[in-house]
Amino acid sequence: MIETLDKMILSTSGWRGIFASDGNEESVSGEISEGLRTVVAAAAWVFADYLGGKGCVLVGTDTRPTGPAIAGVVIRALLAKGCTARFLGVAAAPEIMAAARDAGSSGTANGFIYISASHNPVGHNGIKFGLTDGGVVPGETAVRLAGALRSLLAGEDARARIETLLDKADEAAFQAVYACAPEEKRRALAVYGGFAQEVWMGGNSADSIVRAVRKGLGADAIGIVADLNGSARTVSIDREFFAGLGIPFRVINGEKGKIAHRIVPEGESLVPCCRLLEEARRENPAFMLGYVCDCDGDRGNLVIWDEKARAARPLAAQEVFALAVVAEMAHLAWTNGGVAPSHTCVVVNDATSMRIDTIAQVFHAKCFHAETGEANVVALARQMREIGWTVRILGEGAAGGNITHPSAVRDPLATVMAIVKLLAVRDGVQGGLYRLWCDLSGHIYRPDFTLSDIIESLPAFVTTSSYEKEAVLHVKTEDHALLKERYQRIFEREWAARKDKLAAKYGIVAYEAIAYKGTEVVRSCKEFREAGRGGLRIIFFRDRRGNDCKHRAFGFIWMRGSGTEKVFRIMADVRGNDKAAEREFLAWQTRMVLEADGMEKG
Repeated sequence: MIETLDKMILSTSGWRGIFASDGNEESVSGEISEGLRTVVAAAAWVFADYLGGKGCVLVGTDTRPTGPAIAGVVIRALLAKGCTARFLGVAAAPEIMAAARDAGSSGTANGFIYISASHNPVGHNGIKFGLTDGGVVPGETAVRLAGALRSLLAGEDARARIETLLDKADEAAFQAVYACAPEEKRRALAVYGGFAQEVWMGGNSADSIVRAVRKGLGADAIGIVADLNGSARTVSIDREFFAGLGIPFRVINGEKGKIAHRIVPEGESLVPCCRLLEEARRENPAFMLGYVCDCDGDRGNLVIWDEKARAARPLAAQEVFALAVVAEMAHLAWTNGGVAPSHTCVVVNDATSMRIDTIAQVFHAKCFHAETGEANVVALARQMREIGWTVRILGEGAAGGNITHPSAVRDPLATVMAIVKLLAVRDGVQGGLYRLWCDLSGHIYRPDFTLSDIIESLPAFVTTSSYEKEAVLHVKTEDHALLKERYQRIFEREWAARKDKLAAKYGIVAYEAIAYKGTEVVRSCKEFREAGRGGLRIIFFRDRRGNDCKHRAFGFIWMRGSGTEKVFRIMADVRGNDKAAEREFLAWQTRMVLEADGMEKG
């Protein structure tokens, strides 16, 4: 059993692996092997133990073929352990999390198990655990559950014990769970619909922002298209959501389970949506925005109609997040007399462009960082709220999309509505959201602005995309702390050799190494190995004529082993529009990491 478990990745973002019985990551087989069946049952076992062997767990899947088989094992194991289960069938991740949040507030559920591998290929699958705050379990809890799973499966009689457990599940109770599934799905959709409205409206500001959005939409309609790619969003609230706002909406690949192209919504996966947007716009010029989601429907990357190019084009993930941050920070300021509340911050991961730090500064807010992993970012946001900070928006810029409070998960509806607010709210405090941003950031405002104008107003940075081939390395060194220790020796050698050239060419005079471990940040890290399996970022600073150079960051290079795939990711982020500079720093980072990986152990 341990051998089967070792082929999976257990991270704070979920437990994932290839579940198709033929071992092909692109397989559309719905069968899972006996070994994985045992692992799945054990996973439900340890979560039931974590809940005290009682209470109710919501269960849902995305549209991968192996989802139903995994769900059946999970539900049997939960029942056998003394829990009850409510099955939603196929549900988008934000949908089941909203349902869990609502059920927790009414005392009718204790947590959820969501069966998905997010953006991984179709033959993969996985499990996410969550409680009733609407998010996945914190990182430390995920580690604890993983340890319990490994201990359970380590015993020689593990398979026999788990099969005995599954045999204890009451068959009538099992069948009753499935009989109630349609009603559970209807309830989840209703709850999610109301919650999605609450998220984009923004609490106390709801009435004023709704009036402003409806006025803007009435004066100059905005049309939206979507490529749902057979995902869980095909049976979620999207159509009804936009219809309720009077927003024209068109869909392709809207049939559940009919996955038409690569799942990750990056690069070539955005091309069909661009074509759909161009087609829709030929019939109705109101169409200006589109989104593409992953299989669990929590992530939506965008395509836009570019007025200057007169064509549809995709936005980079970092641009998508930056637009959402501008929108939600402007929303906060707009509803607070033109300034963001004191002690406002944005929470991001360590692979997010410093463009977000710059945007936060414009609104006199702070930017706080956690290690990559949605659970880490959500946990840090919770911590900041507990000590009095306002955190309206958080997320992982490298992945695109955003999390808008009170949600604790990315949601393409929240991302799209952030952009809609920027475009539609043109009255009220200081003339609207975009005008407020222009006034604060020093950009010239034009009343007839377009989405292209908003994008051009973003702080200029060039950032490596997470899914381009140059950003992904395959390293042999399994001990990432050791890898970073070797890397430190190489970097310090390289810095000594290059610093004069870097100063002459880019004005760089100093650097700072920062380690990210969950929600813990080690600044001015003296030993790079402290980052362990977490993120390591090296920020480069420019001179400011005798002032503290750390107030003017040039950019950074970054590294971290993926928690959801067996790859090692790197990136560079450079201020300005110099693509050649970003390529230079990325190539430098590549050489140093590969040299560290090739060094003799010791």
